[in-house]
Amino acid sequence: MKNKNQTWFIVSMMLIAANLRLPITIIPPLLKTIEKNLGVPSSLIGLITSIPLVAFAIFSPIIVKVAKKLGNELTVFVFFIILIAGSYLRIIPAVWAIFIGTTLVGIGVDSGNVLVPAMIKDHLPNRIPLGTGLYTLSMLAIGAIGTALSGVFITHISLSATLAILSALAIGALVVWIPNLRSNTKDNSVTISNPPKYRTVWNQRVGWFITLYFGLQSLVYYSLLTWTPSVMESHGVSSIVSSNILTILQLSGLPCSFIVPYFAGKKNGRKFLNTFLIIGYVLGPLMFLLNIQSTAWLVIISFLTGFGSGIAFNEAIYFFTNKTTNPYQTAEVSGMAHSAGYLLAAFGPVVFGYIQNLSGTWTMTMIIMAVLSAVLVTTGIVINHHKPIAE
Repeated sequence: MKNKNQTWFIVSMMLIAANLRLPITIIPPLLKTIEKNLGVPSSLIGLITSIPLVAFAIFSPIIVKVAKKLGNELTVFVFFIILIAGSYLRIIPAVWAIFIGTTLVGIGVDSGNVLVPAMIKDHLPNRIPLGTGLYTLSMLAIGAIGTALSGVFITHISLSATLAILSALAIGALVVWIPNLRSNTKDNSVTISNPPKYRTVWNQRVGWFITLYFGLQSLVYYSLLTWTPSVMESHGVSSIVSSNILTILQLSGLPCSFIVPYFAGKKNGRKFLNTFLIIGYVLGPLMFLLNIQSTAWLVIISFLTGFGSGIAFNEAIYFFTNKTTNPYQTAEVSGMAHSAGYLLAAFGPVVFGYIQNLSGTWTMTMIIMAVLSAVLVTTGIVINHHKPIAE
């Protein structure tokens, strides 16, 4: 276990986490500008959100294998270079640059998604709730702030300048991460006399339940992130108000970074979390169907929905560490969930947009989201009653 320089690891880990949603959450406020300036067909706009999710699905198991050879810390460093390259490729005003750059962004981001939970368990074995809370807090907070800044910047500066400015944080994170390379440890560096012993999670039922849970929460979240502004605008809400409401939806999940680790292990705490998960994630999408233009009511609905999304995401991360017994197993179940889970989630923004185009209304889309969220809640209950993944 790596107990040295824990403070530096926490700070640098938070900077890495800050870039795991930012490159994706800055895109929704820019979609109309991308469609207009670059001539991207409206039928393909949803792909810009789905592409990183597809990249997550494809590269998660690959990243796990790369990390076993290079080490977790070095793997994150290398893949963040890919993230930065993709981010700045997107400033080129061309359709191919947006799509290829977004693919590279997805590949780079995925290294942190998969490996940071395992590194928290490795570097902070006695402070896992704190590490997990700070990890998700940084990810959600900066992602939400990025959405707000993106909406503001695009009204004052160009698309390329907006993307360039909001991508700069990744460079800072990469530089601060460098000292962690000194503690880089490869999986194969463990001595033969004491090798890590663990059964693969791919043939264990609880691993698949965690993957389903992660996939469903991602599917609903990224679909809401992509289409909630359009749903509100269909009721006559201005684009500025809808963008701000989306920011509130993301910010309201921040307290869950610490609320979930605190309540997750308590019997009555589970009832509390499930209650708000149902209110936010099952009823939330249905409430957006109401023809409400009152900003106050929209703020309340967005807060409840965002709080539910925060519970769902943080519970998924909690399962990675709570239902595994060592860092290697944590990395594997994280890779599995990000791979198969994001493959499921990638269909959300595209399919729901397609359903809306066919029906001319958002009603069916939101009803389907609510049903999937009900399945999510049921899956979480099953996982919590299940024993940890076997050694």
